[in-house]
Amino acid sequence: MFNLLNRHRILFLIISLIAAIAIWQGMVWIWRFPSFILPGPWEVAIRFGRAVADGALVRHSLITLFEVIAGLLTGSALATITGYLLAKSPAAERFLSPYLVASQAVPLVAIAPLLIIWFGPGLFSKILICSLIVFFPVLVNTIVGLRAVPDNLRDLMRSLRATRSEILRKLEIPAALPVFLGGLRIGATLSVIGAVVGEFVGSDRGLGFLINVGRGQYDTALVFAAIFTLIMMALILYGLVILAEKRLLRWQKYATKQT
Repeated sequence: MFNLLNRHRILFLIISLIAAIAIWQGMVWIWRFPSFILPGPWEVAIRFGRAVADGALVRHSLITLFEVIAGLLTGSALATITGYLLAKSPAAERFLSPYLVASQAVPLVAIAPLLIIWFGPGLFSKILICSLIVFFPVLVNTIVGLRAVPDNLRDLMRSLRATRSEILRKLEIPAALPVFLGGLRIGATLSVIGAVVGEFVGSDRGLGFLINVGRGQYDTALVFAAIFTLIMMALILYGLVILAEKRLLRWQKYATKQT
């Protein structure tokens, strides 16, 4: 039954992709858009192949991917540590939460130029931007996950003379992991946005820079090729988080069966 559902999902995905490409090509044919306004799927595919063949797309994709992964790991690590400390200290949360919420009220596009000015147009500023955009959703989910651990389970662990590290490893981390991984899903896709925003503002490499080059040269097919590469990058990262979630939460299936 499960395999049948997977086959239907794959078939539906293929049909939807074919339909989207057909609609796209139909729009080009009906309205006769010039290629610098809306290139057809075949033109984009040819430009994509040329960009891969000359090494430009691969080179810029690897740079953006490095920024995304470094920013995602850094932002998630800092958010997890901060979330744990705030979950354990309601007073600290009340003190810091207005500043954390206010930081999210300022658009990242407005902060990015300042970070480029302060830290330069190198990789560090792009990683910092990715970390900032990942930080908040992972932080909130970490706090929510840790606060959701039932107090009676903590009391049980204390009655068994468990240390703080044992309570953290054997109770709090497994219990908060589903919520934390939900925040990591969001962060995985947002990190791609952060890297591109940084590259838009100031960079001479990366997919954001490649999009700027295509825009300046009215090479719209190149812009589409870079955008589709970003989409694939975000989907792969999202899929890896889901895969990690299935691996790390396998114990839930066994616990459900036993109950």
